[in-house]
Amino acid sequence: MSVFTLLDPAVTLAHDAVAALAQPLPTALAIVLFTVCVRLLLHPLARAAARGERARLRLAPQLAELGRKHRDKPEKLRAAAAELYRTEGASPFAGCLPMLAQAPFFMVMYRLFTTPNDLLGATLFGVPLGLHPTAASGPAELIAFAALFAALAGLGWLGFRRARRNITDPTAPGAVLMPYLSYGTALFAVLLPLAGALYLLTTTAWTLAERAWLLRPVPVGKS
Repeated sequence: MSVFTLLDPAVTLAHDAVAALAQPLPTALAIVLFTVCVRLLLHPLARAAARGERARLRLAPQLAELGRKHRDKPEKLRAAAAELYRTEGASPFAGCLPMLAQAPFFMVMYRLFTTPNDLLGATLFGVPLGLHPTAASGPAELIAFAALFAALAGLGWLGFRRARRNITDPTAPGAVLMPYLSYGTALFAVLLPLAGALYLLTTTAWTLAERAWLLRPVPVGKS
């Protein structure tokens, strides 16, 4: 039994929810609305992650100083960093909460959009939601996928800029390469049908807007 098979009950539930929304709405819009509803449910975790990231950015100078002080003593560096986080009531892993929480939802949606079902027979501007980009041929199909990939690439660029600005230690392993992962969504969309790319566009746009709001500059005197 595969991991995806274990997700079948959740996939059925997601299918039924999207299908219910698709009764009064176009199926493509139902997918967008369902994704937004799930992200709203996950918003408390995003707020916790934002608090953790603010703390990490605030502690960055002290962590850099610890790095210089214990440059050749990694065990002491880890212990000192852990003590600093504990003293400040912060966690270096808080930013992982939304990503971990979204992983099961992503797997459910991947299963939903890669398994034949009635939702994929609907269309967006005449293009079937079950159509893969590699099978696109007509003008409408090519334009639809080009627009989606351009939007995903644009969101990837915005994510890249934000990630690069938030690098606190450029000398850390992988620090220079990490921002480029923002373009991974656009690359992964090539493997999905139109419905899956639409989901990725929605959840990526939500993530960027949510992080921009939660990590906006806070006026002095406010927390």
